[in-house]
Amino acid sequence: MFDKVLIANRGEIALRIHRACREMGIQTVAVHSTADSDAMHVRLADESVCIGPPPARDSYLNIPSILSAATIAGVDAIHPGYGFLSENARFAEAVEAHGFTFIGPTPQHISMMGDKIVAKQTAEELGLPLVPGSPGPVGSVDEVVALGKKIGFPVLIKAVAGGGGRGMKVVESAEAASEAFSLARTEAKAAFSNDAVYVEKYLGRPRHIEIQVLGDGQGAGVHLGERDCSLQRRHQKVLEEAPSPALNPEQRQMIGELAAAAVRKLKYRGAGTMEFLFQDGEFYFIEMNTRLQVEHPITEAITGIDLVREQIRIAAGAPLGMTQADIKFQGHAIECRINAENPQTFVPSPGRIADYHPPGGLGVRVDSGLYTGYSIPPYYDSMVAKLIVNGATRNECLMRLRRSLEEFVIGGIETTIPLHQRIIGEQAFIDGDYDIHWLEKLVGLKK
Repeated sequence: MFDKVLIANRGEIALRIHRACREMGIQTVAVHSTADSDAMHVRLADESVCIGPPPARDSYLNIPSILSAATIAGVDAIHPGYGFLSENARFAEAVEAHGFTFIGPTPQHISMMGDKIVAKQTAEELGLPLVPGSPGPVGSVDEVVALGKKIGFPVLIKAVAGGGGRGMKVVESAEAASEAFSLARTEAKAAFSNDAVYVEKYLGRPRHIEIQVLGDGQGAGVHLGERDCSLQRRHQKVLEEAPSPALNPEQRQMIGELAAAAVRKLKYRGAGTMEFLFQDGEFYFIEMNTRLQVEHPITEAITGIDLVREQIRIAAGAPLGMTQADIKFQGHAIECRINAENPQTFVPSPGRIADYHPPGGLGVRVDSGLYTGYSIPPYYDSMVAKLIVNGATRNECLMRLRRSLEEFVIGGIETTIPLHQRIIGEQAFIDGDYDIHWLEKLVGLKK
């Protein structure tokens, strides 16, 4: 097992990784920008190293600085968390080349799944169901129109190197294809330095269902059930729950077994998530995230399995240590992402925390690096806390979540707590009757 791990991230996920390491008897090294010198994970880590000024490109995305910090601190391994460099194959290669262990998948698997076209081709070879669309990038408007006529409008233009909704445009008709194609390529070029795009059938009312998987890189692999991530705003997840209220036991077992079989065939190493759209009883693979997900705690809540601990064990060379039969699912869990934003306009609200009181009690977990007096810097993602609640049933979970949101106090800034209170009070959500467009309609945003 490792003696010392460097955490190449910030905020609540850095704190989450620190806690898992300490419970395993592993020392931690926190890297941080000058803006994060007072962050909780920096305060709690055994050692800390400043790696640059506030802009992420000069600190959390600065590979030479992170590797230098790892060398200075004498660590055995580096955990990338999520975001930043977590799905950067070049970073994973550099970590290994410098004699450290990368706590995550192989660079080859990161690269494979980071290219949306290659990922789809691989998924098809693995027997996963796909959304109808182009087999590779499209190079002209004529190709978009031809595909639209073949599989039926509307279609969706997506960036090959995309994520977070950037470089993604819905094309309702042949007449709208030219403008959408141009905009998608321009956005893709600006966001990813790659203007390649492909086309998929646009699904009108799908759910976003993802399957958590674990593999040991030696051919063993399991799934840990699904998460429903359909509540999104501008392609960013807002609230997630597990299990999904939309699936029946047969659908749940079928898609879980498909995902686990794919992991075994790939000899995938570490934690990963296979994402699907689900509509009219059919699943369609869209991508695989080769990292830990923000919403991993709800899977932990219903399985009792510490995913970060498993990531570390697997990276250290340990076998998976569990079979599918060992994994038991109990109860229901929901996670609310709490952002430092105005709950109506979604304008960021960084600033000093005047009061902080997280909720507690049975089945309530809060992952956050906030504390009274802490100043949220304006340079990074606005998520400042995750409220995770679980109960024996979905109804019990909802009641507990309602009480917990009422208790949650974050003073001095605006937060999206009122938005979550509104969401869980809506009858459609209470009934589990929602899709990926439901929230944007609720808050008055266009698709």
